[in-house]
Amino acid sequence: MKTRYILQILTITIISFLSSCSKEEVTPFDHPFFHIHVDNQDRVSVASIRRDTTDYNVYLSAKLQFEPIDVQYEIVPGDGLEAGRDYELVTTSNTLRFAQGIFERPISIAWKESVLDPEKNNTLTIRLLSNSKGYTIGLPGPDKIQSMLVITKVQVGK
Repeated sequence: MKTRYILQILTITIISFLSSCSKEEVTPFDHPFFHIHVDNQDRVSVASIRRDTTDYNVYLSAKLQFEPIDVQYEIVPGDGLEAGRDYELVTTSNTLRFAQGIFERPISIAWKESVLDPEKNNTLTIRLLSNSKGYTIGLPGPDKIQSMLVITKVQVGK
């Protein structure tokens, strides 16, 4: 009786093991995309008294690439901000090149202290447009989250 019980357990174990070996392994999610954010947020604020240069990184989420990839973007100021008075673009090209092994590239903006008109649109939007590999822009999904970064300059002091 005891031998029969042990034989049944052994048979079930062997069948379970053999049937699990034939199953296909699960392939990991691999959908390459570019996105831009600051601390995982796609909307950030900058004080009107700020006087420094800040890097806003564009990220590549993909396996290691062996050919360079170019990402095109645009910077759209609201009607309340003016280049030279409120900010200066340090990164002057509208293309970022991701060489082999590079997974993030900065867009640098020098902020200048200025007084803002609260009635105007005091935003600066960095919008990712396209890339040379046709990878998704923004997080995968219909909402295209993090395909652009909206920086709002807010009045403080004075």
